[in-house]
Amino acid sequence: MWWLTRPPALPTIPPRYLATVQSAAKTCPELSVPMLAAQLDAESHWDPRADSGQAQGIAQFHPSTWAEWGKDFTGDGKADVWNPADAIPAQGAYMCHLFKQIKGIPGDPTQLALAAYNAGPGAVLKARGIPQIPETQNYVNRIEALIPKYTQTYAKQISASPSPPGN
Repeated sequence: MWWLTRPPALPTIPPRYLATVQSAAKTCPELSVPMLAAQLDAESHWDPRADSGQAQGIAQFHPSTWAEWGKDFTGDGKADVWNPADAIPAQGAYMCHLFKQIKGIPGDPTQLALAAYNAGPGAVLKARGIPQIPETQNYVNRIEALIPKYTQTYAKQISASPSPPGN
């Protein structure tokens, strides 16, 4: 019965997405690997086939947002919302854009950018903060709760992985 008292396992970045998330986090200084990982967890639970009916793929892009921000990061000639190697870098680029959009609004920039990703930047600008939308407030809170967990497991993931040659 010891397993009943053991805390639940902490979330980790699936190894197949680790390098892509690390690369996307370098897009601008406001991003971090744990924040993007927590956001992907909240968006799709790392499922590249996730489809809410309104948003698609691992980063849950709305089709109109994907039309603007989706790019062919893999070089295969197609910007594919269903391909994490395209969607995760697009998520990073869009988040960097959102950080610029919310600049000057009072509050925590990460929370505001996450709210803008969920509700749209217009809703955050109009509210001059996190909009009074329960889904958006829950989204921001869920990611904020996941960031320290991913921070802890990411530190273990990078210390456990072999260093690339030349480092």
